[in-house]
Amino acid sequence: MENNEDQVTSEGPVLPSEAPIQDTDKYPTWEYPERRDPKWGEVTKQGLIVGRGARQRVIPPDDVYRLATMGCPDREIAEWFDISESTLRYNFSSYLTKARSQLKQRLRQAQLRVAFEGNPTMLIWLGKQILSQVDTPYNNEDQQPLPWTD
Repeated sequence: MENNEDQVTSEGPVLPSEAPIQDTDKYPTWEYPERRDPKWGEVTKQGLIVGRGARQRVIPPDDVYRLATMGCPDREIAEWFDISESTLRYNFSSYLTKARSQLKQRLRQAQLRVAFEGNPTMLIWLGKQILSQVDTPYNNEDQQPLPWTD
């Protein structure tokens, strides 16, 4: 027997007739409100076709760029589009690189703008995490051994 969740008709996917049973002792109760006359439609999107066979997907590069500028790691972006990380990197590496550079630039601008206006604690933490900034800067010249003189 076929699974009802995978069946799709011209009117939309086949929905379960009842809401799932929920343990009300652990979680608050919730209900699925019935929607009168649900309307289903189709969306056509433009993008790169990635993957093979049944795993082919159309991925808009603008969406990849937008997610990367928000700081999403490759794993999350790949999960969002239901593709592998290697497929994402292979097809969208230039978009990911440019978007992450833009994120770093925006973070630097925000640090400069907000540093004197309010609590910069969060900006300092983000700078350490994303920009690899450190509390104690060092100079490479100071790390060299002293010259010996005889």
